[in-house]
Amino acid sequence: MWYLNSIRNLLNIFDTFQQKKILNFFKNNLKKDIVLFDIGAHHGETVKFFLNKFNLKEIHCFEASPINFEILKKNLKNLDIKQNIYLNNIGAGEKKKSIFLNQTQESSSSTINTFNQNSNYLKKKLKILNIKNLDKYYKKIPIHVISIDEYVMDKKIENIDILKIDTEGYEYDIIKGINMSNKFIKFIYFEHHYDDMIQKNYTFKDINKILINYGFKKVFKSKMYFRKSFEYIYQNTSFKEVLKK
Repeated sequence: MWYLNSIRNLLNIFDTFQQKKILNFFKNNLKKDIVLFDIGAHHGETVKFFLNKFNLKEIHCFEASPINFEILKKNLKNLDIKQNIYLNNIGAGEKKKSIFLNQTQESSSSTINTFNQNSNYLKKKLKILNIKNLDKYYKKIPIHVISIDEYVMDKKIENIDILKIDTEGYEYDIIKGINMSNKFIKFIYFEHHYDDMIQKNYTFKDINKILINYGFKKVFKSKMYFRKSFEYIYQNTSFKEVLKK
């Protein structure tokens, strides 16, 4: 439908302005080769964004959806990437397990969480998409999840400069799967939804509390255009970089 493409194009334009804010922040705070973790890599938008602006030493992408993952591989294959890049068709969470992903028609809203059938926000979205029944909006897909700690230990990774999380309501579980006392992550950059489209057993206050308790400080906050969502960046004030000999 033509109007859906128009909405997507408009959002993409405003997302470009949003990305410039993020870019300016990291330009002022990261100078060296960067190790980027992209949790919820989708179709590679974040990777392409950072590739154009930063010297990336390593890129680790996590995309749980097999549908999105195939598009991710295709999109990044078309780029001239000289950096070490690792594409993982798995999700991140508190611990290793097999669960289900709710794969939505517009793939960027796919989530592990359960949809709130009483959500007015969700009802409006379905109306815009011309979908009459919630069951037609998504399908359940089996996926695998691993904790960041398990992955880091397996790959023998010593530092992460940017841990980006965009997982449609699953960020708290991912953060709980990280041993923050190791101080190996410099920045955590994530999106948090304040709408009631999905059911969550936590609030932003819970995320903020766990990060503050481990020595992180909120250094960036920006509302996303036309959405009940914010993007946040937290900096580890006790970051301990391991320099390889």
